[in-house]
Amino acid sequence: MKINLRFFASVRELVGTGQEVLEVAAPLTVGEVRTLLIARGGNWEYALAQGRALRMAHNQVMCDADTVIAEGDEVAFFPPVTGG
Repeated sequence: MKINLRFFASVRELVGTGQEVLEVAAPLTVGEVRTLLIARGGNWEYALAQGRALRMAHNQVMCDADTVIAEGDEVAFFPPVTGG
């Protein structure tokens, strides 16, 4: 299935993109998507590290790592505070 990823503020700066379409096996949780992205290594690993303060949203609603995603959903990652 394909999902839409969005990255904001310092996360976007570190990973070098604001959005991406990712094809994944279904079903996955937001936390599992984060783990897949961390496995890319480098700046991805640093920006999305498990110990790092990070907010997540599913279809523009704040969520936790256990939120299950479906085909076409949007998952966003951003630091706790973002500016205009």
